[in-house]
Amino acid sequence: MSYSFRGGIHPEPHKRETSCAAIETLPPPDEVVIPMSMHIGVPCEPIVKVGDYVRLGQKIGDSSAFVSAPIHASVSGAVKRIAMTLHPSGSQSMAVFIENDGKDELYDLEPQDDWESMSADALTGFVREAGIVGHGGAAFPTQVKIRSAIGKVDTLIINGAECEPYISSDHRCMLENTKEIVGGAKILLKMFPEASCLIAIESNKPDAIEAISKAIEKDSRMQVATLKTKYPQGSEKQLIKSVTGREVPPGALPVNAGCLVLNVETTAAIYRAIVQGRPVVRRVVTVAGSAVAQPKNLKVRVGTPLKYLIEAAGGFIEEPQKIIMGGPMMGLSQFSLDVPVIKGTNALLAFAANEDRRVEEPKCIRCGRCVQVCPMRLLPTYMYLYASKDNYEECDRLHVNDCMECGACTFECPGSLHLTQMFRVAKGKVMERRKK
Repeated sequence: MSYSFRGGIHPEPHKRETSCAAIETLPPPDEVVIPMSMHIGVPCEPIVKVGDYVRLGQKIGDSSAFVSAPIHASVSGAVKRIAMTLHPSGSQSMAVFIENDGKDELYDLEPQDDWESMSADALTGFVREAGIVGHGGAAFPTQVKIRSAIGKVDTLIINGAECEPYISSDHRCMLENTKEIVGGAKILLKMFPEASCLIAIESNKPDAIEAISKAIEKDSRMQVATLKTKYPQGSEKQLIKSVTGREVPPGALPVNAGCLVLNVETTAAIYRAIVQGRPVVRRVVTVAGSAVAQPKNLKVRVGTPLKYLIEAAGGFIEEPQKIIMGGPMMGLSQFSLDVPVIKGTNALLAFAANEDRRVEEPKCIRCGRCVQVCPMRLLPTYMYLYASKDNYEECDRLHVNDCMECGACTFECPGSLHLTQMFRVAKGKVMERRKK
Protein backbone atom coordinates (compact mmCIF):
# COMPACT_ATOMS: atom_id res chain seq x y z
CA MET A 1 0.00 0.00 0.00
CA SER A 2 1.29 3.49 -0.91
CA TYR A 3 0.03 6.28 1.34
CA SER A 4 -1.15 9.54 -0.24
CA PHE A 5 -3.23 12.70 0.26
CA ARG A 6 -5.60 14.92 -1.72
CA GLY A 7 -4.11 17.26 -4.34
CA GLY A 8 -0.43 17.56 -5.14
CA ILE A 9 1.59 17.41 -8.35
CA HIS A 10 4.08 15.13 -10.10
CA PRO A 11 7.05 17.21 -11.28
CA GLU A 12 9.95 15.54 -13.07
CA PRO A 13 12.17 14.30 -10.21
CA HIS A 14 15.62 15.01 -11.73
CA LYS A 15 17.20 12.86 -9.02
CA ARG A 16 18.88 10.07 -10.96
CA GLU A 17 22.41 11.54 -11.04
CA THR A 18 22.62 12.58 -7.41
CA SER A 19 20.65 9.70 -5.87
CA CYS A 20 23.38 7.39 -7.18
CA ALA A 21 26.18 9.73 -6.08
CA ALA A 22 27.74 8.64 -2.77
CA ILE A 23 28.35 11.42 -0.26
CA GLU A 24 31.74 13.09 -0.71
CA THR A 25 33.44 15.06 2.06
CA LEU A 26 34.39 18.61 1.12
CA PRO A 27 37.46 19.89 3.01
CA PRO A 28 36.63 22.98 5.07
CA PRO A 29 37.74 26.37 3.74
CA ASP A 30 40.48 28.55 5.24
CA GLU A 31 37.78 30.67 6.88
CA VAL A 32 34.23 29.83 7.90
CA VAL A 33 31.47 32.39 8.35
CA ILE A 34 28.96 31.22 10.96
CA PRO A 35 25.77 33.31 11.21
CA MET A 36 24.11 33.67 14.58
CA SER A 37 20.72 33.24 12.91
CA MET A 38 20.30 29.69 11.58
CA HIS A 39 16.90 28.71 12.96
CA ILE A 40 13.31 29.85 13.38
CA GLY A 41 13.09 31.88 16.57
CA VAL A 42 15.40 34.24 18.43
CA PRO A 43 18.90 34.59 16.93
CA CYS A 44 21.87 33.74 19.11
CA GLU A 45 24.35 36.20 20.56
CA PRO A 46 28.09 35.51 20.17
CA ILE A 47 29.66 34.17 23.38
CA VAL A 48 33.21 34.44 22.05
CA LYS A 49 35.27 37.50 21.21
CA VAL A 50 37.81 38.43 18.57
CA GLY A 51 41.14 36.71 19.21
CA ASP A 52 39.66 33.73 21.08
CA TYR A 53 40.82 30.28 20.07
CA VAL A 54 37.89 27.94 19.52
CA ARG A 55 37.78 24.21 18.91
CA LEU A 56 35.63 22.12 16.61
CA GLY A 57 32.22 21.65 18.25
CA GLN A 58 32.67 24.45 20.79
CA LYS A 59 29.60 26.59 21.45
CA ILE A 60 30.13 30.09 20.04
CA GLY A 61 26.57 31.45 20.13
CA ASP A 62 23.55 31.03 22.40
CA SER A 63 20.31 32.61 23.58
CA SER A 64 18.20 32.38 26.71
CA ALA A 65 15.04 32.33 24.59
CA PHE A 66 13.03 29.10 24.52
CA VAL A 67 12.62 29.08 20.74
CA SER A 68 16.29 29.12 19.80
CA ALA A 69 19.23 26.76 19.33
CA PRO A 70 22.93 27.15 20.22
CA ILE A 71 25.53 27.49 17.46
CA HIS A 72 28.92 25.76 17.40
CA ALA A 73 32.29 26.21 15.70
CA SER A 74 32.65 24.00 12.63
CA VAL A 75 36.46 24.21 12.63
CA SER A 76 39.18 24.93 15.17
CA GLY A 77 41.07 28.20 14.96
CA ALA A 78 41.06 31.87 15.95
CA VAL A 79 38.06 34.16 15.87
CA LYS A 80 39.12 36.81 13.34
CA ARG A 81 36.12 39.10 13.57
CA ILE A 82 32.47 39.34 14.57
CA ALA A 83 30.41 41.41 12.18
CA MET A 84 27.24 41.67 10.13
CA THR A 85 27.33 39.68 6.92
CA LEU A 86 25.13 38.52 4.05
CA HIS A 87 22.67 35.77 4.99
CA PRO A 88 21.01 33.19 2.68
CA SER A 89 17.60 34.67 3.62
CA GLY A 90 18.55 37.84 1.74
CA SER A 91 19.05 39.88 4.90
CA GLN A 92 22.05 40.65 7.11
CA SER A 93 23.02 38.63 10.17
CA MET A 94 25.64 38.86 12.88
CA ALA A 95 28.29 36.22 12.20
CA VAL A 96 31.47 34.83 13.74
CA PHE A 97 34.41 34.55 11.31
CA ILE A 98 36.85 31.78 12.25
CA GLU A 99 40.26 31.28 10.65
CA ASN A 100 40.67 27.54 10.17
CA ASP A 101 43.97 26.20 11.54
CA GLY A 102 43.43 22.85 9.83
CA LYS A 103 43.84 20.87 13.04
CA ASP A 104 40.17 20.13 13.80
CA GLU A 105 41.02 20.14 17.49
CA LEU A 106 37.93 18.79 19.22
CA TYR A 107 36.06 20.43 22.06
CA ASP A 108 35.52 18.25 25.14
CA LEU A 109 32.25 16.54 24.24
CA GLU A 110 30.23 14.16 26.39
CA PRO A 111 28.84 11.06 24.67
CA GLN A 112 26.04 9.47 26.71
CA ASP A 113 26.62 5.70 26.70
CA ASP A 114 23.87 5.24 29.31
CA TRP A 115 21.19 7.21 27.46
CA GLU A 116 18.64 4.41 27.98
CA SER A 117 18.59 5.21 31.70
CA MET A 118 18.15 8.96 31.17
CA SER A 119 14.89 10.88 31.48
CA ALA A 120 13.14 12.46 28.52
CA ASP A 121 13.93 15.88 29.97
CA ALA A 122 17.66 15.12 30.20
CA LEU A 123 17.75 13.73 26.67
CA THR A 124 15.94 16.79 25.34
CA GLY A 125 18.51 18.95 27.10
CA PHE A 126 21.27 17.28 25.08
CA VAL A 127 19.27 17.84 21.90
CA ARG A 128 19.19 21.55 22.71
CA GLU A 129 22.87 21.79 23.62
CA ALA A 130 23.80 20.14 20.32
CA GLY A 131 22.01 22.93 18.45
CA ILE A 132 19.74 20.56 16.52
CA VAL A 133 17.13 22.12 14.25
CA GLY A 134 14.92 20.71 11.51
CA HIS A 135 17.19 19.48 8.74
CA GLY A 136 14.41 19.38 6.15
CA GLY A 137 14.76 23.11 5.51
CA ALA A 138 12.46 24.74 8.08
CA ALA A 139 15.18 24.81 10.80
CA PHE A 140 12.74 24.87 13.73
CA PRO A 141 14.57 24.11 17.02
CA THR A 142 14.09 20.39 17.62
CA GLN A 143 14.09 20.55 21.41
CA VAL A 144 11.06 22.87 21.26
CA LYS A 145 9.20 20.36 19.11
CA ILE A 146 10.03 17.51 21.45
CA ARG A 147 9.19 19.35 24.68
CA SER A 148 5.84 20.51 23.32
CA ALA A 149 4.97 16.93 22.30
CA ILE A 150 6.01 14.91 25.37
CA GLY A 151 2.97 13.17 26.84
CA LYS A 152 0.71 14.38 24.02
CA VAL A 153 1.52 12.18 21.01
CA ASP A 154 1.14 8.51 20.18
CA THR A 155 2.81 8.51 16.76
CA LEU A 156 6.34 9.50 15.76
CA ILE A 157 6.81 10.07 12.03
CA ILE A 158 10.36 10.14 10.69
CA ASN A 159 10.16 12.02 7.41
CA GLY A 160 12.21 10.49 4.60
CA ALA A 161 9.88 11.59 1.79
CA GLU A 162 12.27 14.13 0.21
CA CYS A 163 9.65 14.96 -2.40
CA GLU A 164 11.18 18.06 -4.00
CA PRO A 165 12.89 17.58 -7.37
CA TYR A 166 16.70 17.36 -7.60
CA ILE A 167 17.36 16.90 -3.85
CA SER A 168 18.77 13.52 -2.81
CA SER A 169 20.79 14.33 0.32
CA ASP A 170 18.28 12.60 2.63
CA HIS A 171 18.13 9.61 0.26
CA ARG A 172 21.90 9.16 0.46
CA CYS A 173 21.82 9.60 4.25
CA MET A 174 19.20 6.85 4.54
CA LEU A 175 21.56 4.56 2.62
CA GLU A 176 24.83 5.60 4.24
CA ASN A 177 23.75 6.71 7.75
CA THR A 178 21.08 4.07 8.37
CA LYS A 179 22.43 3.18 11.81
CA GLU A 180 22.31 6.80 12.96
CA ILE A 181 18.75 7.36 11.71
CA VAL A 182 17.41 4.20 13.35
CA GLY A 183 19.45 4.92 16.49
CA GLY A 184 17.94 8.39 16.73
CA ALA A 185 14.45 6.93 16.31
CA LYS A 186 15.10 4.56 19.23
CA ILE A 187 16.17 7.49 21.40
CA LEU A 188 12.94 9.27 20.50
CA LEU A 189 10.93 6.18 21.42
CA LYS A 190 12.66 6.29 24.82
CA MET A 191 11.31 9.83 25.23
CA PHE A 192 7.84 8.71 24.05
CA PRO A 193 7.34 5.26 25.62
CA GLU A 194 3.66 5.02 24.60
CA ALA A 195 4.26 5.91 20.95
CA SER A 196 4.91 3.91 17.80
CA CYS A 197 7.25 5.05 15.04
CA LEU A 198 6.64 5.26 11.29
CA ILE A 199 9.56 5.95 8.97
CA ALA A 200 7.92 7.43 5.87
CA ILE A 201 9.75 7.06 2.54
CA GLU A 202 8.50 7.72 -1.00
CA SER A 203 8.18 4.72 -3.29
CA ASN A 204 10.80 6.08 -5.71
CA LYS A 205 13.51 5.19 -3.16
CA PRO A 206 13.28 1.37 -3.01
CA ASP A 207 16.89 0.96 -1.88
CA ALA A 208 16.29 3.30 1.09
CA ILE A 209 13.07 1.43 1.96
CA GLU A 210 15.00 -1.84 1.91
CA ALA A 211 17.89 -0.49 4.01
CA ILE A 212 15.67 1.02 6.70
CA SER A 213 13.31 -1.99 6.76
CA LYS A 214 16.23 -4.33 7.33
CA ALA A 215 17.61 -2.15 10.13
CA ILE A 216 14.30 -2.05 12.07
CA GLU A 217 13.00 -5.56 11.41
CA LYS A 218 13.53 -6.65 15.03
CA ASP A 219 11.80 -3.63 16.59
CA SER A 220 8.03 -4.09 16.88
CA ARG A 221 7.45 -0.40 17.59
CA MET A 222 8.93 0.74 14.28
CA GLN A 223 7.81 0.22 10.69
CA VAL A 224 8.33 1.73 7.25
CA ALA A 225 5.41 3.52 5.59
CA THR A 226 5.81 3.57 1.81
CA LEU A 227 4.46 6.82 0.38
CA LYS A 228 3.12 7.48 -3.09
CA THR A 229 5.64 9.57 -5.02
CA LYS A 230 3.95 12.97 -5.14
CA TYR A 231 4.77 16.54 -4.16
CA PRO A 232 4.39 17.90 -1.42
CA GLN A 233 4.27 14.49 0.26
CA GLY A 234 6.92 15.54 2.79
CA SER A 235 4.93 18.45 4.21
CA GLU A 236 3.95 17.74 7.82
CA LYS A 237 0.18 18.06 7.47
CA GLN A 238 0.06 16.06 4.24
CA LEU A 239 2.38 13.41 5.67
CA ILE A 240 0.23 13.00 8.79
CA LYS A 241 -2.90 12.71 6.65
CA SER A 242 -1.22 10.15 4.39
CA VAL A 243 0.06 7.74 7.04
CA THR A 244 -2.45 8.16 9.87
CA GLY A 245 -5.61 9.52 8.21
CA ARG A 246 -5.70 12.33 10.79
CA GLU A 247 -6.35 15.97 9.93
CA VAL A 248 -4.31 18.76 11.49
CA PRO A 249 -6.82 21.60 12.02
CA PRO A 250 -6.14 24.99 10.36
CA GLY A 251 -3.70 26.99 12.45
CA ALA A 252 -2.89 23.95 14.60
CA LEU A 253 0.30 21.91 14.95
CA PRO A 254 1.01 18.18 14.44
CA VAL A 255 0.85 17.68 18.19
CA ASN A 256 -2.88 18.51 17.97
CA ALA A 257 -3.23 15.37 15.85
CA GLY A 258 -1.17 13.28 18.26
CA CYS A 259 1.92 13.26 16.02
CA LEU A 260 5.53 14.40 16.11
CA VAL A 261 7.25 14.71 12.72
CA LEU A 262 11.04 14.91 12.35
CA ASN A 263 13.24 14.70 9.27
CA VAL A 264 15.47 11.62 8.87
CA GLU A 265 18.68 13.67 9.17
CA THR A 266 17.31 15.51 12.21
CA THR A 267 16.78 12.08 13.77
CA ALA A 268 20.35 11.07 12.87
CA ALA A 269 21.59 14.32 14.43
CA ILE A 270 19.89 13.32 17.71
CA TYR A 271 21.84 10.03 17.67
CA ARG A 272 25.12 11.82 16.92
CA ALA A 273 24.51 14.35 19.68
CA ILE A 274 23.64 11.89 22.45
CA VAL A 275 25.61 8.75 21.57
CA GLN A 276 28.63 10.38 19.92
CA GLY A 277 28.65 13.80 21.56
CA ARG A 278 28.65 15.65 18.22
CA PRO A 279 26.78 18.96 17.78
CA VAL A 280 25.49 20.19 14.41
CA VAL A 281 28.54 21.44 12.50
CA ARG A 282 28.11 19.62 9.16
CA ARG A 283 25.39 19.24 6.53
CA VAL A 284 24.97 16.91 3.57
CA VAL A 285 24.09 19.14 0.61
CA THR A 286 22.92 18.16 -2.88
CA VAL A 287 24.57 20.34 -5.54
CA ALA A 288 22.67 20.01 -8.82
CA GLY A 289 20.73 21.75 -11.57
CA SER A 290 21.07 22.24 -15.32
CA ALA A 291 23.90 24.77 -14.95
CA VAL A 292 26.06 22.53 -12.71
CA ALA A 293 28.83 20.49 -14.36
CA GLN A 294 28.95 17.48 -12.01
CA PRO A 295 25.95 17.06 -9.66
CA LYS A 296 27.04 15.72 -6.27
CA ASN A 297 26.12 15.13 -2.64
CA LEU A 298 28.68 16.85 -0.43
CA LYS A 299 29.26 16.72 3.31
CA VAL A 300 30.27 20.27 4.19
CA ARG A 301 31.00 22.30 7.30
CA VAL A 302 28.48 24.88 8.42
CA GLY A 303 29.87 28.29 7.48
CA THR A 304 31.38 27.19 4.16
CA PRO A 305 30.68 29.80 1.42
CA LEU A 306 28.46 28.43 -1.36
CA LYS A 307 31.10 29.08 -4.02
CA TYR A 308 33.22 26.22 -2.63
CA LEU A 309 30.35 23.78 -3.22
CA ILE A 310 29.99 24.91 -6.83
CA GLU A 311 33.75 24.54 -7.37
CA ALA A 312 33.64 21.01 -5.92
CA ALA A 313 30.87 20.16 -8.42
CA GLY A 314 33.03 21.21 -11.37
CA GLY A 315 31.73 24.76 -11.63
CA PHE A 316 29.07 25.97 -14.03
CA ILE A 317 28.48 24.67 -17.55
CA GLU A 318 27.08 28.10 -18.34
CA GLU A 319 26.24 31.23 -16.41
CA PRO A 320 23.21 30.32 -14.24
CA GLN A 321 20.02 32.29 -14.61
CA LYS A 322 18.91 31.38 -11.08
CA ILE A 323 20.58 29.91 -7.98
CA ILE A 324 18.48 28.44 -5.19
CA MET A 325 19.34 27.19 -1.70
CA GLY A 326 16.93 24.33 -1.04
CA GLY A 327 14.49 22.78 -3.50
CA PRO A 328 13.15 24.40 -6.69
CA MET A 329 9.63 24.54 -5.22
CA MET A 330 10.24 26.09 -1.79
CA GLY A 331 13.91 27.08 -1.75
CA LEU A 332 15.39 30.58 -1.38
CA SER A 333 16.82 32.40 -4.41
CA GLN A 334 20.43 33.42 -3.80
CA PHE A 335 22.02 36.66 -4.91
CA SER A 336 25.61 35.80 -3.92
CA LEU A 337 27.76 32.67 -3.69
CA ASP A 338 29.64 34.26 -0.80
CA VAL A 339 26.82 33.48 1.64
CA PRO A 340 27.52 30.44 3.86
CA VAL A 341 25.99 27.02 4.30
CA ILE A 342 23.69 27.09 7.35
CA LYS A 343 21.98 24.37 9.37
CA GLY A 344 18.93 24.36 7.11
CA THR A 345 20.90 23.96 3.88
CA ASN A 346 20.06 20.67 2.17
CA ALA A 347 20.58 21.63 -1.45
CA LEU A 348 22.20 24.20 -3.75
CA LEU A 349 20.68 24.31 -7.23
CA ALA A 350 21.73 26.34 -10.27
CA PHE A 351 19.55 26.60 -13.38
CA ALA A 352 20.31 27.68 -16.93
CA ALA A 353 18.40 30.46 -18.66
CA ASN A 354 16.46 28.10 -20.92
CA GLU A 355 14.47 26.88 -17.91
CA ASP A 356 12.93 30.29 -17.21
CA ARG A 357 9.12 29.88 -17.54
CA ARG A 358 8.19 33.51 -16.90
CA VAL A 359 6.02 35.34 -19.42
CA GLU A 360 5.45 39.05 -19.90
CA GLU A 361 1.69 39.01 -19.34
CA PRO A 362 0.55 36.11 -17.14
CA LYS A 363 -3.20 35.55 -17.32
CA CYS A 364 -5.70 33.41 -15.44
CA ILE A 365 -7.77 31.28 -17.82
CA ARG A 366 -10.00 30.05 -14.97
CA CYS A 367 -9.21 26.40 -15.62
CA GLY A 368 -9.30 25.52 -11.92
CA ARG A 369 -6.16 23.37 -12.03
CA CYS A 370 -4.66 25.31 -9.12
CA VAL A 371 -7.69 24.37 -7.01
CA GLN A 372 -7.33 20.70 -7.95
CA VAL A 373 -3.67 20.47 -6.90
CA CYS A 374 -3.76 22.62 -3.74
CA PRO A 375 -2.93 20.24 -0.86
CA MET A 376 -4.50 22.65 1.65
CA ARG A 377 -7.88 22.72 -0.16
CA LEU A 378 -7.75 26.46 -0.72
CA LEU A 379 -9.06 28.55 -3.64
CA PRO A 380 -5.94 30.01 -5.29
CA THR A 381 -7.93 31.56 -8.15
CA TYR A 382 -9.92 33.80 -5.82
CA MET A 383 -7.05 34.46 -3.42
CA TYR A 384 -5.01 35.71 -6.39
CA LEU A 385 -7.89 37.86 -7.66
CA TYR A 386 -8.39 39.59 -4.31
CA ALA A 387 -4.67 39.92 -3.57
CA SER A 388 -4.07 41.57 -6.95
CA LYS A 389 -6.76 44.14 -5.98
CA ASP A 390 -5.21 44.66 -2.51
CA ASN A 391 -8.38 43.28 -0.94
CA TYR A 392 -6.66 41.53 1.97
CA GLU A 393 -9.84 41.27 4.03
CA GLU A 394 -11.18 38.79 1.47
CA CYS A 395 -7.81 37.03 1.35
CA ASP A 396 -8.09 36.54 5.09
CA ARG A 397 -11.61 35.20 4.73
CA LEU A 398 -10.31 32.68 2.19
CA HIS A 399 -7.67 31.52 4.71
CA VAL A 400 -4.64 32.70 2.73
CA ASN A 401 -2.54 32.20 5.89
CA ASP A 402 -3.12 28.45 5.58
CA CYS A 403 -1.14 28.52 2.33
CA MET A 404 2.14 26.73 2.98
CA GLU A 405 3.77 28.23 -0.13
CA CYS A 406 4.50 24.81 -1.62
CA GLY A 407 4.33 26.19 -5.17
CA ALA A 408 2.08 23.43 -6.51
CA CYS A 409 -0.41 25.96 -7.90
CA THR A 410 2.31 28.01 -9.59
CA PHE A 411 3.81 24.88 -11.12
CA GLU A 412 0.47 23.73 -12.52
CA CYS A 413 -0.79 27.10 -13.78
CA PRO A 414 -0.96 27.20 -17.62
CA GLY A 415 -1.28 30.99 -17.44
CA SER A 416 2.09 31.33 -15.64
CA LEU A 417 0.62 33.38 -12.79
CA HIS A 418 2.95 34.23 -9.92
CA LEU A 419 0.55 32.66 -7.45
CA THR A 420 2.88 31.63 -4.63
CA GLN A 421 4.67 34.98 -4.62
CA MET A 422 1.35 36.81 -4.52
CA PHE A 423 0.15 34.71 -1.59
CA ARG A 424 3.40 35.31 0.30
CA VAL A 425 2.83 39.05 0.06
CA ALA A 426 -0.85 38.68 0.94
CA LYS A 427 -0.04 36.71 4.08
CA GLY A 428 2.21 39.52 5.26
CA LYS A 429 -0.48 42.10 4.59
CA VAL A 430 -3.10 40.04 6.42
CA MET A 431 -0.84 39.83 9.46
CA GLU A 432 -0.34 43.59 9.36
CA ARG A 433 -4.12 44.08 9.35
CA ARG A 434 -4.55 41.75 12.30
CA LYS A 435 -1.93 43.62 14.32
CA LYS A 436 -3.65 46.92 13.66
